[in-house]
Amino acid sequence: MKLSVIISTYNSPRWLEKVLWGYSVQSHKDFEIIMADDGSGDDTRALIDKMRTETGMTIKHVWQTDNGFRKCRILNKAVLEASADYLVFTDGDCIPRNDFLEVHASEAAPGRFLSGGYHKLPMGTSDAISKDDILTGRCFDLAWLKQHGLKTSYKNSKLTANRWQAKMYNTLTPTRCRFKGSNGSVWKADVLAVNGFDETMAYGGEDREFGVRLINNGIKPKHVRYNAIVIHLDHKRGYVDPVLVKKNKDFRRGVEANKILTTQNGIEQLPPSANIVTDKASQQ
Repeated sequence: MKLSVIISTYNSPRWLEKVLWGYSVQSHKDFEIIMADDGSGDDTRALIDKMRTETGMTIKHVWQTDNGFRKCRILNKAVLEASADYLVFTDGDCIPRNDFLEVHASEAAPGRFLSGGYHKLPMGTSDAISKDDILTGRCFDLAWLKQHGLKTSYKNSKLTANRWQAKMYNTLTPTRCRFKGSNGSVWKADVLAVNGFDETMAYGGEDREFGVRLINNGIKPKHVRYNAIVIHLDHKRGYVDPVLVKKNKDFRRGVEANKILTTQNGIEQLPPSANIVTDKASQQ
């Protein structure tokens, strides 16, 4: 089963390099990567070119000019570039465990989308992770993480759950099953049916609103919180605006209450040239 992995990024090449090394050792090999780049500078472009050469992975670079937070628009452009029927969404600060794509591929089913999560690391641990730690899988070993600053928490069970425990935890978790832009997957046809992401939304829950429209269209969510594992590298969040987050939440609740199926501000309103891959090297 071929997958298109859509990774959002913005001016964080150091973290992105670690993430791409994680994809270079996936047990599931049939995939392409589409970088959904919301206006990063030349450092990110250079890194993507370097990683394409060093790993041999198919990496398309979909870029738009930096004009404020326009993540939903660049995600929509990336969807149009996807060649696979099944899409995995994640972020450029989330390192995947080597079975991450295997889980998404094996759990995919008609009429469903998958909802994962992430295991958040402190800054010291994030800094300590090296290329070799990623390639060997050490950075997913709980003992290694604790040696490098991760505190004890019940949340660490995400890293230690075996196959049967993961299945049980996914069934029993009280966490509501919402679409997660950092760790979610869905059929491309279902994305197009709801017209993709609503481009009027600022940061804060825009992925959840997209998921509500999927559910309104009859697509059922399924948890993969304890078996599709990514570790989240730390970073500053100066862009978070509580007022905008609340506005997004209120909008999402309206979409849910009114059973809205699609958005007028999504993929269909993009100009014809909007889906062009701007990085020529990615077309080789």
